Amino acid sequence: MNASIHRTQNPDANENRQLPPVFASAHPQTEVQQQLLQLAAGAVFSRAEWTALLRQRQPADSEFLFPLSEALRQAHYGINVYIRGLIEFTNDCKGDCLYCGIRRSNHSAKRYRLTKQQILDCCLAGYKLGFRTFVLQGGENPAADESLTRLVLQIKQRFPDCALTLSAGERPEAVYRRWFEAGADRYLLRHETADPDHYAMLHPPQQTWQRRMACLHSLKDIGYQVGCGFMVGSPGQTDEHLAADLAFLQEFRPHMVGIGPFIPHKDTPLRSYPAGTLELTLFLLGTIRLLLPQVLLPATTALGTIHPQGRELGIRAGANVIMPNLSPADVRGNYMLYDNKLHTGCEAAEHLNDLRRRLNAIGCDIAVCRGDSLM
Repeated sequence: MNASIHRTQNPDANENRQLPPVFASAHPQTEVQQQLLQLAAGAVFSRAEWTALLRQRQPADSEFLFPLSEALRQAHYGINVYIRGLIEFTNDCKGDCLYCGIRRSNHSAKRYRLTKQQILDCCLAGYKLGFRTFVLQGGENPAADESLTRLVLQIKQRFPDCALTLSAGERPEAVYRRWFEAGADRYLLRHETADPDHYAMLHPPQQTWQRRMACLHSLKDIGYQVGCGFMVGSPGQTDEHLAADLAFLQEFRPHMVGIGPFIPHKDTPLRSYPAGTLELTLFLLGTIRLLLPQVLLPATTALGTIHPQGRELGIRAGANVIMPNLSPADVRGNYMLYDNKLHTGCEAAEHLNDLRRRLNAIGCDIAVCRGDSLM
């Protein structure tokens, strides 16, 4: 099939992307497959073109995509899969996101907050296991901003060869800056959806899409390696919404993108909605790898929750990050963002050897390093 549409090249991409040999031998049979090759070459799609790609995709397009996205991951990152030690330090949250199990209005949630010493002990245990990035993730709790600043300083002093990622929600730019100056390297803040109306369906009125986007731009301006992302199959989501998400990633060019299937939580207003699918999540992972070849792309816990081999399938689709849980075992079950969230087995940091074995079986290995983004 010959390309029939001339598309603009991504101005931030290399003028001539060096693609692995598998691309030269690819023979597209559908318009979607042709679009995927154009995307890998650096084409910029309009929202209408993204929407058409998503609407027209068929199972054969995924079969065409995954060898390409896996080869592109290998071209930039080799066999390395980067592990992040996830420390869920609190489930206290002032936010009231309609899909989240730790939302403020969920009075069934058993609230907790780890002490400074517990968090430092988690880091030490992780360091001994080979982790060189720690991810401090917790609900929004402005009262703890200063204590988190001090904690960041201590972690960076004790583990100077490690990267520190924060994921603590929306904050004023001055707070983000203090954390960055204290030593935080990265920040994860999912944009959830790039469509303002869809965002309003998933959040209460006091939480706005404009505020979320302003936070993401502030983080990037400050100098963080920034991660954004969205749920796949969230209530009310359409192909047009996903097209907006992909167009946003194309423009914003984050260092990391975290996507995973929507999974409902029984104590939220959105509990009756169906979960997102494995098939669409994997297709989007592969597509994002073509769109942003050097991005850090996690195979998320949610992916492992909906399918026993979800993590491996995510890696084969182009992902290159896994975040095993370093939190104390007695609180892991309380950080329940969605029903049946995995926190044992390969999701637990103490089972790293089992994770390594499973990665080795698909031709990958755990990298003992910071694993910074190449973006």
